[in-house]
Amino acid sequence: MTFEVHAQGAVHVFDCFSCAIHRMAPICEHCRVQIIGQGVEVEGHWYCGAHCARAEGKAGIVDKV
Repeated sequence: MTFEVHAQGAVHVFDCFSCAIHRMAPICEHCRVQIIGQGVEVEGHWYCGAHCARAEGKAGIVDKV
């Protein structure tokens, strides 16, 4: 069985969640880890957490607890 993910005007077809995650998850712009679950977006840039956002010079970013 397959399923579709519609995102940003494109349709992606997958046969398992792990493939969908691998293809669709954003990449942290500081440490390059694939962001699965919580992450932070600052001015259109994705980071795995506040620590990486701050390392890239973004101010006022805190991790949610």
